[in-house]
Amino acid sequence: MRSPFVLRWFALATGVLAAAALMAAGPVAAEPPITPPPAIPLPPEWDPGFYLPPADVVAATAPGAIIAVRQVRIADFGLLPIDVDAWQVSYRSNNSRDEAIPAVATLIKPRGQAPAPRKLLSVQLAEDSTAGYCAPSYALQHLSVSAVAGQIVVPAEFLFAQAALSQGWAVVVPDHQGPDSAYAAGPLAGRITLDGIRAATNFAPLEAGPTAPVGLYGYSGGSIATGHAAELRSSYAPELNIVGAAEGGVGADLGAALSMANNQLTSGLVFAAVLGLTREYPDFAAYLDERLDPLGKALVAVKSPLCVQYQSALLPLLNLTGMIGSDGNPLDDPPVAAMLDDTRMGKSVPDMPLFVWHSAWDEILPLAATDTLVDTYCRDPRTSLTYTRDHASEHIVAEVVGGPAALLWLRDRLDGVPAPTGCTTSDAGTMAAVPGALEFLGDSLAAKFATLFGMPLGSR
Repeated sequence: MRSPFVLRWFALATGVLAAAALMAAGPVAAEPPITPPPAIPLPPEWDPGFYLPPADVVAATAPGAIIAVRQVRIADFGLLPIDVDAWQVSYRSNNSRDEAIPAVATLIKPRGQAPAPRKLLSVQLAEDSTAGYCAPSYALQHLSVSAVAGQIVVPAEFLFAQAALSQGWAVVVPDHQGPDSAYAAGPLAGRITLDGIRAATNFAPLEAGPTAPVGLYGYSGGSIATGHAAELRSSYAPELNIVGAAEGGVGADLGAALSMANNQLTSGLVFAAVLGLTREYPDFAAYLDERLDPLGKALVAVKSPLCVQYQSALLPLLNLTGMIGSDGNPLDDPPVAAMLDDTRMGKSVPDMPLFVWHSAWDEILPLAATDTLVDTYCRDPRTSLTYTRDHASEHIVAEVVGGPAALLWLRDRLDGVPAPTGCTTSDAGTMAAVPGALEFLGDSLAAKFATLFGMPLGSR
């Protein structure tokens, strides 16, 4: 039998060793308290306390760790409340130079029960704008005014996230453009997306723990964040259990998109991406500041505070390259070429199965660039990739007909069904004909319709 002295000595020594281990591991962050939802949601420009925590606090926080959290009420187009549990989290992420930045994501849990850990879908909505009030975290809230202020894409695309919620999955929606609304800055968006998943899987009320299977979904502007997150996962966040990524209307090569939009109806939207990229690439910003002609500089001032609807409608048919003074093709000038190279997909092969789709007649993001990206990925014999070119659509219709097929594919991955090996490329008359897609869409719409009569979303 041990003496009291020995027992006290053993307890003291154990305590000292435990304290030493904690010190070696670094400071342990306390779980931030969950604050109640705001009576009236404020856009990021008027809510710096949540969206822009002190720089020293952000720098002292690990990537993906939560700094602040609050409940929120979400609604369709800011008007019709959705019966789910929802929170906003402010967390630390990194920009494309691996400098600490704050980020925000919306975490949503359906009301129904689900086996633990709850499956999680990270939905990258196409923000496609250059102002904070256009961000998903504000646009999805009840009584937000984003829809009337020009952010029509985020609430419209959110229907796909609601289809995921109706399956009983948790959903995380990151503000993947970051605090400066850096539209189209893919490496930045990829990091913010991955850190948003880290925050979601470590937020206990969401019920999706660190081992939860995770899927990625993004279309158009959201495909930029999704694709870069898929490429960065193995090097940036290898601990995440991402089991599949679905991306459509893929923004694989911004230089090709800019060339395609020059003097076309889509040039207003693409010029917004040019503005967004200046917020993340200082050398490119300095180049444009020096080279843009008076019309270009006036457009920068006018378009900077706008959401996607007005960005797209204001002054289309722009000669984008003609506004940049250059002795040759401005896309070949070093600051531009460096930015385009950094944002081009295909630098690494994602180590999870991929589902890719694109309209054969896409008028915004060129099909050829996605063909090239798929060819690049498929040179690796380990790649698992399903690629469909839809021939009965253009850019917007392709998400409507292809989104249900993508979510069906993701459901199999989240359920543990192995993805097909190798690469498959097919040309479809319409992806609405994919077996089960219309049934999935009908079930999702029925679940959504039932919420109008008091049925909580995902309660089946």
